[in-house]
Amino acid sequence: MKTLSHPPSGRSFRIRYCHSFLCRLRGLTFRKEIPPNWGLLLVQERSSKVEASIHMLFVFTDLAVIWLDEDFQVVDKVLAKAWRPFYAPTQPARYVLELHPRHLDDFAIGQTWRLSP
Repeated sequence: MKTLSHPPSGRSFRIRYCHSFLCRLRGLTFRKEIPPNWGLLLVQERSSKVEASIHMLFVFTDLAVIWLDEDFQVVDKVLAKAWRPFYAPTQPARYVLELHPRHLDDFAIGQTWRLSP
């Protein structure tokens, strides 16, 4: 587990760092709920709109999805609805953060976050 934090706001989240193909493919499928201050960080090989796209098939709960660039700057965000086939960022992203939906407003486009062990 790692911690993703935004020191100016005091916000932080415990996240699972997910960099293997199988981990990214599974994501949060088959989950009925997600703990409030926990998330999954999907790590792509490079920044891309296509590679950073996600599906919500077999995901039984809505998610706050935050796309971050290689510097952990927020480039896009969306409330992803359960069972929707496809979401993609408007800008290339290297990281996809999936969190409890109540945290969508904790992130703003342009904010830079910090990842620590």
